[in-house]
Amino acid sequence: MSAWVLPDHIADVLPSEARHIEELRREMLDTARGYGYELVMPPLLEHLESLLTGTGEALDLQTFKLVDQLSGRMMGLRADTTPQVARIDAHLLNRSGVTRLCYCGPVLHTRPDRPHATREPFQFGAEIYGHAGLEADLEAQQLALDCLKAAKVRHISVDMADARIVRSLLAGAPLDAEGLARIHTALAAKDASELASLTSSLPKDTREGLQALVQLYGDAAVLDEAAKALKATPAVTEALSNLKWLASHLAETPVTFDLADLRGYAYYSGARFAIYARGASDSLVRGGRYDEVGAVFGRNRPAAGFSLDIKELVRVAAPHPLKAAIRAPWGEAPALRAAIASLRTEGETVVCVLPGHESEVDEFRCDRELAQSAGQWLVQPL
Repeated sequence: MSAWVLPDHIADVLPSEARHIEELRREMLDTARGYGYELVMPPLLEHLESLLTGTGEALDLQTFKLVDQLSGRMMGLRADTTPQVARIDAHLLNRSGVTRLCYCGPVLHTRPDRPHATREPFQFGAEIYGHAGLEADLEAQQLALDCLKAAKVRHISVDMADARIVRSLLAGAPLDAEGLARIHTALAAKDASELASLTSSLPKDTREGLQALVQLYGDAAVLDEAAKALKATPAVTEALSNLKWLASHLAETPVTFDLADLRGYAYYSGARFAIYARGASDSLVRGGRYDEVGAVFGRNRPAAGFSLDIKELVRVAAPHPLKAAIRAPWGEAPALRAAIASLRTEGETVVCVLPGHESEVDEFRCDRELAQSAGQWLVQPL
């Protein structure tokens, strides 16, 4: 095999796409800052027990593991940044009130999480800690939508669910981890026959509730249907009420519901959402409430937020126009060097044409040139 061949689902990012990704990164961070979110930069790797404790098997399987040559301890390359941000909130900041944090950087996956996906997503996310009310859930959703709008993504829709519904239906059921996982898979696949087989020994209310979930997806009418079809436990009643309230505040965006949706990591504890856009093969954004994520770090704070992969976003975001640049000749004359330096100080992109390369073209759109006129170096239109 050639030395330059990269591993499966790993790719170089070339100039045009890299420029677009960097512009989107800046737009995401600027949008989050507009809501009052502070930027943090967690490390790419840390001790495995800190990185994975309490996150569930799915994240464990997605995490690359290695031995620290200094301490001999197991370390992991992060597959998701949310647990790290929870650690920062719990132990490094340790604030008593509301804390808003955002981040942007690479994560690594042992395998792609969807067909044709990269194993090196460039993850942007935002988290709000310290407020248990629905206002925090709504802020996370609105910030996520505004990030997509800043990227000029069109034809957006939101799909909602709540982790408490399935958990309430399965509460007290005699199931081991493997049995739960198989039920979750059947629910996600809307496989009613497999679900019936897996739940045949469970109580009647549980069986009927899980079977009903397979059909409970669609518009707002789904919530009324769920209220009739599901056993009215406090958790289910509150979950349906919360979903209705959240949807009512997103009047400008189409909202659907899939009450059997359990995709994502196991730390979600309440309302969840996914955002879709025309042209994307799967959801662009996933988020929701995860109040338990900080418990393993000693501070079980309310938390809500979302994350997205900018490498996926760049595929559907409107392309940015190239920034206009100035073409300049290469030379050693002090006046020429001073003119080029002055233009760059003013924020202009100045591309010096090296000798013998006058006919070459790159991705910078040079619409002006620096030329000498009457003994002075002046910018002129091309």
